[in-house]
Amino acid sequence: MNWTQVIGLFAGICTSSSLLPQLIKTIREKKAEEISKLMLFVLMTGVATWVVYGILKEDMPIILTNSFSLLLNITMLVLRFKYSRKGK
Repeated sequence: MNWTQVIGLFAGICTSSSLLPQLIKTIREKKAEEISKLMLFVLMTGVATWVVYGILKEDMPIILTNSFSLLLNITMLVLRFKYSRKGK
């Protein structure tokens, strides 16, 4: 692995893990009404496109970090629907 890949991997880890604090807060509070479904959909579309781009470029840092980000976003979307229905 060269320095360019290390920098790319570090940047990808930072950006893809940015949703973790919100995800943890949502799980703890069991509240997600304030999370925008549209924002999550647009973000997931972009991240999924990055995964495809990484596959086409055979760029493992892009593939790995954006796959992780996509997983976090899918989890947040599931929690958004789960906790929004609670009490209704």
